[in-house]
Amino acid sequence: MIRAGLIAGYLAALLAVDTRVELPGQLLLGGVTWLVLVMAARPLATERRAQVAIVICAATIAELTGSILWGVYSYRLHNLPLFIPPAHGLVFMAGLSLSEAFRRHANALVVAAASIATVWGVLGLTVLPRTDAAGALGVPLLLVFLWRSRARAAYAGVFLVVGALELYGTAIGTWRWAAELPGLGIPDGNPPSGVASGYVWFDVMALLCAPWLLALPRSAGPFRRRPLTGTSQV
Repeated sequence: MIRAGLIAGYLAALLAVDTRVELPGQLLLGGVTWLVLVMAARPLATERRAQVAIVICAATIAELTGSILWGVYSYRLHNLPLFIPPAHGLVFMAGLSLSEAFRRHANALVVAAASIATVWGVLGLTVLPRTDAAGALGVPLLLVFLWRSRARAAYAGVFLVVGALELYGTAIGTWRWAAELPGLGIPDGNPPSGVASGYVWFDVMALLCAPWLLALPRSAGPFRRRPLTGTSQV
């Protein structure tokens, strides 16, 4: 719980500082965030660090596609800030830490996440200032994973962290979601309620692919240490 709080606090401060700087300052924030990621990942088990790396790769591809190419959302300087890829890794770690802290109350954590996602989706279709049809489409996917997956607690933890940061980041102007999905015309929220469903796919890829990544021949490097304790099933 302490780790999750520290990571969330750093990310909140990072986003706030980003609104006050231009590109040189943003590059500095990126370098600092990569260092924070490395320090935060050092105590992790080998497989967990592999999962973090996969999340960063998958999320970066999604960011380049969704923001730069498609224009579903845009950052303040209309670029992909250097701190975004490592921040995805930190978000993943914070979500896992939150789920581990509530291990004895995993069902309650999952129910809370599912309830918040459902209410958020309904509000986006009814009373929120911007109709959020696109976001609502992602909510059922998240609910399926929260219901069926053996890693449901991890997904619930990540959803709660992502939801809080999305609300915060859009409120202070670090990024903004388009009113409609470009080329499709589907109304979208700012942020959309189903945005965390994308993170589900990052997490699924991480949990499934990490064992495969570790099985590849490799030289000494950041993934050679500490066996993973606990489960990593999807």
